[in-house]
Amino acid sequence: MTEEHPARLHVVPAAPTTPVDPGLHPLEVGSDRDGLLYLPDEPGPRPLLVVLHGATMHARQMVRPLLAAADETGVALLVPDSRRETWDVLLGGYGPDVAFIDASLAATFERCWIDPTALSVGGVSDGASYALSLGLANGDTFGSVVAFSPGFVAPPQLIGRPRVFLSHGIHDSILPIDGCGRPIAAGLQNSGYELEYVEFDGGHEMPDAVVRSAFHWLAQDNTR
Repeated sequence: MTEEHPARLHVVPAAPTTPVDPGLHPLEVGSDRDGLLYLPDEPGPRPLLVVLHGATMHARQMVRPLLAAADETGVALLVPDSRRETWDVLLGGYGPDVAFIDASLAATFERCWIDPTALSVGGVSDGASYALSLGLANGDTFGSVVAFSPGFVAPPQLIGRPRVFLSHGIHDSILPIDGCGRPIAAGLQNSGYELEYVEFDGGHEMPDAVVRSAFHWLAQDNTR
């Protein structure tokens, strides 16, 4: 029997049992570090984007610049906090954050009617690297990946074939585009992934126009 890789998610989508109203809600899965769930005022099953913050950040910082785009497109947001200052694979290997994201997804399904065919994962900086790695390793769960300024991609195994939206600032001094965004994009294209790659005139950031483009790209995927 083949050993299961450590980045594997196990959550199974289900109908909500304790639905909540639209708006911003604490995740209530963790204690010191938890996360947020944002539900746009949209009827019917919603697409869901799991959003992973950058190093030293937390969910409340991450969610703010995404709310307008989420409302525009009807995409629900699950924004978990990492267990430590950044995601586990950068601190020694996959483990506690994978388990927490699994539990966070299960809690989201209990509270919100989510379209199981429209699950995506995304993030910024370290969170973008982690989203790419988790997304490519769980392509049977996530149909799309959104990566704002990632530094690397390191899935322990490739499963499925998610679409990828990748953006990077040409003046990024934290994770320079020539060593990060461009080679990551080239690697994805050479491996046959469907890629939307955006370079912008900026630094290590998520410009509002790029965020909105990413969300509309997600929404377009949901209409296919």
